[in-house]
Amino acid sequence: MPDITAVGELLIDFTPFKPAGKINGAAAYAQNPGGAPANVLAVISKYGGSAAMISKVGDDMFGRFLTDVLKSINVDTSGVAVDKLHNTTLAFVALDENGDRSFSFYRNFGADIYLEKADIPAELIKNSKIFHFGSLSFTNEPSRTAADYALEIARESGCVITFDPNYRELLWSDRKTAVSEILKRIKYADIIKVSKEEALMISGETDSAGAAVRISETGPSVVLVTDGANGVTYAYRGKTGFVPSIKVKAADTTGAGDIFFGTFIYEFLKTKKNPGELSETEIRNAVKSAVISSGLSTLESGAIPSIPKYEEIAKFEKR
Repeated sequence: MPDITAVGELLIDFTPFKPAGKINGAAAYAQNPGGAPANVLAVISKYGGSAAMISKVGDDMFGRFLTDVLKSINVDTSGVAVDKLHNTTLAFVALDENGDRSFSFYRNFGADIYLEKADIPAELIKNSKIFHFGSLSFTNEPSRTAADYALEIARESGCVITFDPNYRELLWSDRKTAVSEILKRIKYADIIKVSKEEALMISGETDSAGAAVRISETGPSVVLVTDGANGVTYAYRGKTGFVPSIKVKAADTTGAGDIFFGTFIYEFLKTKKNPGELSETEIRNAVKSAVISSGLSTLESGAIPSIPKYEEIAKFEKR
């Protein structure tokens, strides 16, 4: 039985090659495994949990690379379908002087958006404790129908449901459609992680605390609002709390939010409780661990390759 099964995008992040992003004056990029749901699973698997991925990749070198990476960290890839017609989705990452990233996507014919209902392994979801998903599966068909089918199975099976909208403006036809699709599914989530930008966009509020409470009123037991170097606001049972970020000189923030959420979910799993049974102290401690893990990850390039060892979180807390 997997601790967590996720459905969503599995792609290549091409990140600027260290240290200068150039070789002989030409832009150079390093190939890194990516896709927000896959990054979350990688954290949980690396920290000792069991994880399974449902996605679709192309029948190409990138698809094989991605499945090999997931297998190497013990993520079950039996739910990763191979598309012989469409290529693996690619994303090129640009970094500013603070390590913050922006993306260029090659996804119009990317394999992940061609995930079909028939590709969904129902038994894998039914046997999972947690079902995790993002919003990028809902930008296109047939992946929208496939992901909704997977979500329906998870709900009927009593899985704890975790949701990260992971809004990427370039991948949606317009912001109004994105908000509509995200709001349709928030009510099914038990735990949701959103960036401050996403929280304000979908709630209509003007600050993180107000947005967290408003989102919690739509259904989730736990709402986590991340704000980069400024810290994390959370809402639980109508109350809010705040945990500041750790101070590091970030080199690359790619995947930092996913690593935060993966760590939080892992800490939640350790409690062996349902989301509504958690104490405020347990939530705060999980957020603290997730903030540290996320912050440490920004010292390295890429997402999955930058996940710090679990022991490093405790060492940092002691310091």
